[in-house]
Amino acid sequence: MNDFTTWDIVRNLLLAARWTIVLSLVSFMGGGIVAGILLFLRIGSSRAGRIFVQGYVELFQGTPLLMQLFLAFFGLGLFGVNVPAWLAAGLALILWSAAFLTEIWRGCVESIVRGQWEASSSLGMGYVQQMRHVILPQALRIAVPPTVGFSVQVVKGTALTSIIGFVELSKAGTIVTNATFQPFTVYGLVALIYFCLCWPLSKSSQILERKLNVAHRNH
Repeated sequence: MNDFTTWDIVRNLLLAARWTIVLSLVSFMGGGIVAGILLFLRIGSSRAGRIFVQGYVELFQGTPLLMQLFLAFFGLGLFGVNVPAWLAAGLALILWSAAFLTEIWRGCVESIVRGQWEASSSLGMGYVQQMRHVILPQALRIAVPPTVGFSVQVVKGTALTSIIGFVELSKAGTIVTNATFQPFTVYGLVALIYFCLCWPLSKSSQILERKLNVAHRNH
């Protein structure tokens, strides 16, 4: 007979959920910074830059995130470098997120009609000025819903980091189950916490998409 109460289970899972949230924020924001750099290379005039980003995106979108986590964690170990689980998890998720965000944002930028480029060019704007004052403000409105929607995938993707020893919500669920022998209760609570994290993001994405569509039709 174990001495764990339901509150003990909930408390331990909530403590672990903090790391799920932290890892999600780091991955999403870090991926956004990398994606911003890759976006300018992807839509720039440099052919080498476009080829590099296209290859990067295809590599990270075409391979399982689980394999990327293994490579980040064990890859440097082959050279005698000890990589902490949190560092490998953060790095892998940042690079993975960047690949998807780059494609999302590229599609949004390329959805801006060509006439906007031509009009801004006729005003004597350079490429950076066009992007800053004309293209990106319009693309941003289009990009917000799918970007917020993708954040849900980032939160769920953190669950895979348990395989390399990072203790987040799903890993804590396994540990607590082994201690309490109550898998139905524990994993039911884990699923509920994930739902509480992801549902507001999904709902926000839907609301933003509807609002932006209405605003676009009104214009």
